[in-house]
Amino acid sequence: MNKREFITLSLKESSEVKLLIEKECSNSIIEAVEVTVNALKNGNKLLLCGNGGSAADCQHLATEFMIRLSHDLDRPAIPAIALTTDTSNLTAGGNDIGFENVFARNVEGLGSSGDILIAISTSGNSGNVVKAVEKAHSKGMTVVGFLGGSGGKLKSIVDIPIVIPSSNVQRIQEGHITVGHIICELVERKLYN
Repeated sequence: MNKREFITLSLKESSEVKLLIEKECSNSIIEAVEVTVNALKNGNKLLLCGNGGSAADCQHLATEFMIRLSHDLDRPAIPAIALTTDTSNLTAGGNDIGFENVFARNVEGLGSSGDILIAISTSGNSGNVVKAVEKAHSKGMTVVGFLGGSGGKLKSIVDIPIVIPSSNVQRIQEGHITVGHIICELVERKLYN
């Protein structure tokens, strides 16, 4: 396969996964928008956690909520915190209480009843994300899972699983950011349009 064929194949696969997202995930996306809008109307906030590329997605999406995604809307900030960006916090937590506990500890300290945790894991099996979800539930938070493949362990313990219908990590990550953008834009429009 030459480079051009590879590019074509990758783009075709990506577009096919996005069409499957529309077919298989739309109801969960709508549900995530509704709970997020309700939480924000009640003065609550969003927390996001994930590892690696998913950590980058947390930072990206938290920024879209806080600053804005739709440039045609002049709106106030939406409170969103990526639990993946404070290196001192993450390294102290990893060293002192174990990496598997770093997100749960931040959910414990920053989360409140009524808040939303967006838990991102391509496999659905990230141990530190599982512990964060458990802590979020103990605090009365709602959890939206951005997952992939079979959904892994997280599928059965999050409140709203959004499982990207692919086993290819690249396609799952592309799906996560697409779904995140859709949710953010719909939340913006429902709150401030």
